[in-house]
Amino acid sequence: MRVLPDTPIWSAALRRGDDVAGPYREEMLKLVNQGLVEIIGPIRQEILSGIRDRSKFEIVRDRLRTFPDLEIGTADYEEAAAYYNRCRAKGIQGSFTDYVICAAAVRHELAIFTDDKDFLGYKTVLPIRLYHFEK
Repeated sequence: MRVLPDTPIWSAALRRGDDVAGPYREEMLKLVNQGLVEIIGPIRQEILSGIRDRSKFEIVRDRLRTFPDLEIGTADYEEAAAYYNRCRAKGIQGSFTDYVICAAAVRHELAIFTDDKDFLGYKTVLPIRLYHFEK
């Protein structure tokens, strides 16, 4: 099963020497080695937007360049808006990026790898799959 890691998973995987990040880093390494990891532009942008130091930014940018962005287009953004509206009607709040992640994951048949509890709420309304692993 191919996976679409969310920004916090990428961030944890790219950190060094962090006990909390360790399980995520190990799982990501396993998935990368199996060729199962995908990324989309909005996640790439979120990852890079949080890096203030220019040299660290360039290191992470160069590492991420080994993963081509999955194509997302007008239909994905329209579906993301529909997902937002469906969730909002059920009282579930979410970010625009989260809904783009959901739309891209559904279209490309990917499981979303995240530790963001918001996705558990989205799953009650949307046809998304979440990636599970034992920490």
